[in-house]
Amino acid sequence: MRTFSAIVIILLGLAAAAVYLSAFMVRQTEQAIVLTFGKVERVINEYRLDDAGKFENNAGLNWKYPVVQEVVFYDKRILDLDSQPLEVIVSDQKRLVVDAFLRYRITNPLKFYQTVKNELTARQRLGNVLEASVRSVLGAATFLDVVRDKRETLMGTIRDQVNREAETLGVSVVDVRIKRADLPEANSEAIYRRMQTERQREATELRSEGNAAANRIRATADREATIIKAEATRKSEQMRGEGDGERNKIFAEAFGKDPEFFAFYRSMQAYETGLGSKDTRLVISPDSEFFRFFSNPGGKPAPAN
Repeated sequence: MRTFSAIVIILLGLAAAAVYLSAFMVRQTEQAIVLTFGKVERVINEYRLDDAGKFENNAGLNWKYPVVQEVVFYDKRILDLDSQPLEVIVSDQKRLVVDAFLRYRITNPLKFYQTVKNELTARQRLGNVLEASVRSVLGAATFLDVVRDKRETLMGTIRDQVNREAETLGVSVVDVRIKRADLPEANSEAIYRRMQTERQREATELRSEGNAAANRIRATADREATIIKAEATRKSEQMRGEGDGERNKIFAEAFGKDPEFFAFYRSMQAYETGLGSKDTRLVISPDSEFFRFFSNPGGKPAPAN
């Protein structure tokens, strides 16, 4: 009885081991190839359309012969590949440092297995194809085409070229993008210095033009001020002359009407002018004609003795 139980346990263990070694799971994001002694037996969950126009979906639990068969898994999702920065000479002889990447999907796992076996080899070959295509397409374009005018068109051309090569590997390229297209650092520094020199030259020109304009405005203002002052002086002298003439006219009329009062008035002005300063010294006789109004209010000379 014990022997029978042991045999049953052994058989159950062997059966469990056989089931464990025979069963394998294919996820929705995977596709698998079953190999029999290295020969392709079947492909599971391949990225392709069925007769109804829908993508095949036979993922899940699958079986294989233990030891005899093995399973190779490939990713079914979109994969990324970043290229190393490339220095490209465009058609107008300018150097550019270009950083690009592509996205691809394994659409034919059988061809993929037969040509590259694994993703590492595929990435190396796709990287070489991408680099060659970038150099070829951008080398025929101009600097402005790459950085501004035709960048989208150029990326589409690169994608089509890479896709033609990728089809031979069982791969479909979904998209190619240029992340960066800049001048080399040395060229950027030279352009920066040239731009700085140009801006300094423009600033100097603007300052010179500003100084010249300021000098013109200042000269115009000085000329206009001189003209205004001259005109004001002319008018003031004219008005002063007219005033002096009017005053003399009044004096003359007053002298004609009352000569004695006019003589008295002029003598009072002479006294005020001549004797008003503290430092004035006059050496003159008190009975001179100048002081005639001191001895006689009428201004008549004193009678001789």
